[in-house]
Amino acid sequence: MQSFFTEHLTQQRAMSPRTVATYRDAFVLFLDFAVMHLHKQPTTMRLQDITPTLILAFLDHLERDRGNAVRTRNARLAALRAFLKFAGHRDVDALHVVEQALGVPMKRFERPMLGFLSREEMLAIIGKPGPSWTSQRDHLL
Repeated sequence: MQSFFTEHLTQQRAMSPRTVATYRDAFVLFLDFAVMHLHKQPTTMRLQDITPTLILAFLDHLERDRGNAVRTRNARLAALRAFLKFAGHRDVDALHVVEQALGVPMKRFERPMLGFLSREEMLAIIGKPGPSWTSQRDHLL
C-alpha cells in the first residue's frame, strides 16, 4: 500500500496532493471498517480479504451510518478501485479476487435539475444599461 501512495499516485500518475489525501482518507475509513468486520489488523490483511461483500458493506456503512452522499460513496469506491487495479498488477495470484472486487458498481444518482432566474432576478444582476454603446449591447445580450 505504501508504494501505491508514494510511487504510483504521486510519481506515475502525478495526482495532486489533495487527491492523494482524499484517497488516503478513503483507505483510513475502509481499513477501520475492515478491522471491525474481519477482526484482523491491517498488517495481516490480504487482497483475498477484500471481497465484494466487504466493499458493499463498507459503502452501505458510509451512506447509512456516516451520512455520506452518493457522490462521496462513489469517490471512496474509486479510491478502492484504483488500489485494486494497482495491486492486481503487482500480485497476479490475486487477480481473480481483484476482478471480483472491481465488479462492485458505482451507485447511480440523480443530477439536480438546473433552475433559471426569474425576470426580477435577471434585472437585478444585469441592472439598467448605461449610455454607452457597449453597455447597451451587454444589456441586450
